[in-house]
Amino acid sequence: MRRLLLAVTGLALIGAAGFLVATDPAFFRLLRGSSPVAPAGATDFANGRAMFFAGGCASCHATPGQNDRLNLGGGLPMHTPFGTFHVPNLSPHPRDGIGSWTPDQFIIAMREGVAPDGSHYYPAFPYTSFQRMGGKDLADLFAFIRSLAPVEGRAPAHEIGFPFNIRRSLGGWKLLHLDGRLQQAVAGKSAEWNRGAYLVEGPGHCAECHSPRNPLGGIVTAKRFGGGPDPEGKGTVPNITPHKDGIGAWTREEHALFLKTGETPGFLTVGGSMGAVIKNMAELSDADRLAMGEFLANLPPVAGKPVAAKK
Repeated sequence: MRRLLLAVTGLALIGAAGFLVATDPAFFRLLRGSSPVAPAGATDFANGRAMFFAGGCASCHATPGQNDRLNLGGGLPMHTPFGTFHVPNLSPHPRDGIGSWTPDQFIIAMREGVAPDGSHYYPAFPYTSFQRMGGKDLADLFAFIRSLAPVEGRAPAHEIGFPFNIRRSLGGWKLLHLDGRLQQAVAGKSAEWNRGAYLVEGPGHCAECHSPRNPLGGIVTAKRFGGGPDPEGKGTVPNITPHKDGIGAWTREEHALFLKTGETPGFLTVGGSMGAVIKNMAELSDADRLAMGEFLANLPPVAGKPVAAKK
């Protein structure tokens, strides 16, 4: 019995040590060969502004109940199957926001989902998409956010039950769902298509809402862009692939017009959370919206209509 107890204890200690190593943010960086740093050189505020609206930062981080979309005090509650997340203050306030962050810390947060204190962020913050963004775009985005007015006040703590409240376990989740790769240009595709792919897959993070999720909350790769339950539990988010079960054969121009006005080819106008997305996309250039349309119009068709989550 003594030997058995020692063996069980030894295995438990090895397992605990393995868990601590595998879920350490530093281990993830070592494994993926990732070490994001801000590039040298002047920042481009116009590009930072474009990345801000492409990323929909105001939709989540603007303080609810007021009209200034650049008032980034946070506080929006996001209701999910894993609990309620309260979006943090993203303003340049030195105590309550990100005013004391360095550009490198911002890039690590965006691409690795790691806070300046070394803790993991929950993937309600879509770093699985933001990891595709280049350092220059992220540095420009950070500079733009730092130019905005600081907002005092912190969002409430997340309301998450066991075991999801164990942040350390997110290191294991990242090993499954975060590959650390930048968006790369695809040979044989046009510059417009590649620009659209970057905007849709990276800052736009369109797949985060328009894809079904596995039981751990990761995107189901085979059904990417095929629609799914609304992440906040309110019905479904549509299939946006060019399949008859999705939005069909929209042209690049129809996609671009939709992203500017919210009007579909069938003369319907979207509302709800997609209405907020349209407000952001309307701030982009016509060329960028056309590029996104070129990419979206040529997505692989995915069969199946999304089904709402069971309550």
